Amino acid sequence: MAKRTSLLIGPDEKVSKFEATILGLQHVLAMDVYVPPIILAGILAMSSADAMGLLQATFLAAGVGTLLQTVIFMKIPVSQGPSFVPLTAAAGIVLANGVLHGKGIATLLGSSLIGSIFLILLGLTGVFHKIINKFVPPVVGGTIITCVGLSLIPAALKDNIFAAPGNIFQNIELASITAVVLIFCIAMSLRIPKLEKIFKTSSIVVALLVGTSVAATMGRFNWSQVASAPLFSFPQRTILHWGLDFSLTPIITFIIIYIILTAETTGTWFAMSAVTGCDISKKQWNNGIIGEGASCMCSTLLGATPVTGYSTNAGIVSITGVASKHVFISAGIWFIILGFFSKLSAFLATVPAPVIGGVFAIITVTIMLNGLKVIRNVETEESDLYVIGIPIVLTMALLLVPKKVVAVTPQLLQYLLGSPIAVAAIVAVILKLIMPKYRGRLAKK
Repeated sequence: MAKRTSLLIGPDEKVSKFEATILGLQHVLAMDVYVPPIILAGILAMSSADAMGLLQATFLAAGVGTLLQTVIFMKIPVSQGPSFVPLTAAAGIVLANGVLHGKGIATLLGSSLIGSIFLILLGLTGVFHKIINKFVPPVVGGTIITCVGLSLIPAALKDNIFAAPGNIFQNIELASITAVVLIFCIAMSLRIPKLEKIFKTSSIVVALLVGTSVAATMGRFNWSQVASAPLFSFPQRTILHWGLDFSLTPIITFIIIYIILTAETTGTWFAMSAVTGCDISKKQWNNGIIGEGASCMCSTLLGATPVTGYSTNAGIVSITGVASKHVFISAGIWFIILGFFSKLSAFLATVPAPVIGGVFAIITVTIMLNGLKVIRNVETEESDLYVIGIPIVLTMALLLVPKKVVAVTPQLLQYLLGSPIAVAAIVAVILKLIMPKYRGRLAKK
């Protein structure tokens, strides 16, 4: 059942090819898809060729995965991208199983392949929807959405602005300028109804362009990196290069990681459902997890880490008011283009982090507020205060906990603690199951 939303263009509505092209690029620009492969390449001290190959594979996998989910499997506007969760485990598996050109990457890819098959089987058996239907009522779903947005705020502010390379005062200035331009566009869309579509739909790309232009005047745009990148190249670091190797411990590790990633992706789907006002059917839940597995299998074959549903896009849809699947198809095509045109991908990778952070900070807040909106529309009980509140507290705790505390925990627990969304989802489900019911209802305002 469709719910009331403030969308300008719904998921099944068409847009012109030009609009789809521009708006699809807007999604790509606002996503930090290039960051996880760069981080992993740095941890493993990869050569420039191997690092570019990983980046190239990640773009291609994100594009193919987006098309698979939007067109074939889940059939809702959703974009795929690399998660940060598996990075530590991926690096550990590679380093523990030989040098880069030995068994290391082959073992990583073999483990990831088995994990992706596990996800596909979860959807084919219909188990996934039964789990969602039984354990994730609306109040839990709204809590998960809220925690998704909340968990992204530190990355937007700290990683992209305060702790980003460069002068911190310049970082804050760039982020502020970008954010102000975005807010100005949104304000104009609300004040001038006749220009609402122009200002609202283009707000993010305009903000990013202005922020990047200002950064260039500060000497903060690395043109040499763009100039040195090849114009066009085919993928060079697929499984045909690395090979496949299977080992029990890494396989078990990655299956657990995939379970954690599934909890995160579920939050992303809930967020997109809340923003678009469209409920997710039983068939879509099961097809979605099959598509998730297929996307991860594709990323494995291409030589990249898993690509999963990206929550950032729900915030972009909320800001722009455009949820058309044609825009997401365009975003998928853009990712594939970036995978082949290395110079273009290098250009996007050099957009200064503070510029991304200025937009990203506002996107994360819109995701969080959409979660609270879902909760507000649910008839809650007194016990739901704890179902909602404790996961939020735990999300903040895991975002603020010192790394040295996490480092002394068992390795598998570290993976879980590295995903505040997964912890919040699990705790919300458990609390909803064990808390007593009908001990008093809270009035809705």
